[in-house]
Amino acid sequence: MKNNKPITIAIGLVLLLLFGSVLFVFQVRNTEVAIKTTFGKPSSDAISSPGAYFRWPWPIQKIYRFDKRIQNLEDRLEETTTRDSFNLLIEVFAGWRIDKPEIFLPKFPDASIAEAERQLRDQVRSAKRTIIGQYEFGDLISTDETRLKLQEIEQRILAMVREGTEEKYGIKFEFLGIRRLGVPESISEKVISRMESERQRLIDQIEGEGEEEAQKIRSEADKQTGILLAQAEAERRRLLGEGEAEAAQYYEVFESNPELARSLLKLEAFKQALGEQTTLILDPATPPFDMLDPEKAEATRKAIVEAQEAGADK
Repeated sequence: MKNNKPITIAIGLVLLLLFGSVLFVFQVRNTEVAIKTTFGKPSSDAISSPGAYFRWPWPIQKIYRFDKRIQNLEDRLEETTTRDSFNLLIEVFAGWRIDKPEIFLPKFPDASIAEAERQLRDQVRSAKRTIIGQYEFGDLISTDETRLKLQEIEQRILAMVREGTEEKYGIKFEFLGIRRLGVPESISEKVISRMESERQRLIDQIEGEGEEEAQKIRSEADKQTGILLAQAEAERRRLLGEGEAEAAQYYEVFESNPELARSLLKLEAFKQALGEQTTLILDPATPPFDMLDPEKAEATRKAIVEAQEAGADK
């Protein structure tokens, strides 16, 4: 029996150690944040680092653990009135977490997440109705994307919710957004008609701008066309004048020497009548072939020479 005493003592010490660890030690996981209360009151700051920590056994101290991960909060689809008295169906979603357990615990003594979500949902609905009531229908639903202010509205709702929950409940909202947006069936036709009017107004504006631009292009084209036509007409008149002036010089020569003019006309006719491999049977006295007569040919040559000398003298 004496040999069994050390074993018994060792087992007893192990059991005592295990029992003591259960009573005096608690563990915090990675996903948790814990707070100790002494006689029902928070006795220290929240513990967010994972590990083992000392405590006094109940009823002196009690440990409350909270999930520090982000919790999803979904609102239901409900009607909200805009500033210009339009009813909209809006559903929002949000993500929140317990930021200050020492504030959260007294507000929710049983550490009830469900009760916290109920109150937070009321806060979100109140903020949603307040902010949406400050905007017009076209700021949320419009064919003009530049007019939409959804992101601004989401940020303002989030700011209002944070202001009403962080210091009051020890909760921090990480994000908030609009999940669904629609109109009640009772006003859908009115909304569609309004959207069609906005779209038609945009179409008319674009068409008007296009017509104005087209008119500018046509006016510029007509202007350039007039300039080019005027330049072409001026060039035509200049060439015509030069041609008439040059022709006048020849007319003066022909007037002073009619025989030269007739001879040149005969040469041109003679040139047109003769071609390659041409055989003619005719009377040599028939103009212009009478120029084949040596005497007449010599007379023509002299007339041309005299005309050239007269032109050189001028």
